[in-house]
Amino acid sequence: MIVRLMGGPLAGRELETTDAPWAGDWLTAGDADWGLYVPVHRDAVTGVVLAEARVAIPRRR
Repeated sequence: MIVRLMGGPLAGRELETTDAPWAGDWLTAGDADWGLYVPVHRDAVTGVVLAEARVAIPRRR
C-alpha cells in the first residue's frame, strides 16, 4: 500500500507499507520534525491512502 503524506514536516513524501490496515502513526525522517499522520482517504481503485498531519512537534536538537 502507498501512503501519501499531506501537510506537516513530511508533506509530499510517500510511504510504502504492507497491505494491512494502517491507523496512522508518528513519523519522522532525517532531521525533519515529528508529525502525527492519520489516514483521511483511501482510493478504492488504486489503493493509495492519503494521510494528513494532525500534530507536529519539533525534533530535539
